[in-house]
Amino acid sequence: MTHGKAHGAEITPKFQPELTPPLAELEAQERRLVFRGFTHDDAWALGSLLVEMARERQAPVAIDIHRSGQQLFHAALPGSTPDNDAWIARKRRVVERYGTSSYIVGARFRAKGTTFEDSSRLDPDTYAAHGGSFPINVEGVGVIGSVTVSGLPQLEDHRMVVAAVEQFLEKR
Repeated sequence: MTHGKAHGAEITPKFQPELTPPLAELEAQERRLVFRGFTHDDAWALGSLLVEMARERQAPVAIDIHRSGQQLFHAALPGSTPDNDAWIARKRRVVERYGTSSYIVGARFRAKGTTFEDSSRLDPDTYAAHGGSFPINVEGVGVIGSVTVSGLPQLEDHRMVVAAVEQFLEKR
């Protein structure tokens, strides 16, 4: 299943497609990237950092941060479309359901020789196990929300979120 042109199927030279990283590497990212807390101000700071990163890369993305069912941040950069918001919602639901990144969920299905769409028994119009939604995991609490990017190939969406979370947490 592809994202289609509105989700970044046309790859610019800055964003080359790559094979899925090993599951152990992806899982290590999540164990490492844990927040001490996550406030409204943190959502603004992390979302603003993602906007800055996307502008530097001229990335046509939409960015979303949710906590406990509430949208705390949203931005749609030039070149993004309403389709990106639909992808954000579908990827975010995967994080909410599985408690792990949308990219890991898809990678786990691929590692079993199948796809999320074929084997999850979930409606693909509601859930998308494509890269770009990462859990906001608070130390001692667990997953309380997600930060999501949509508009690039799925591995690039995932990497952009991870890079922003890493940078955000380094400053804390």
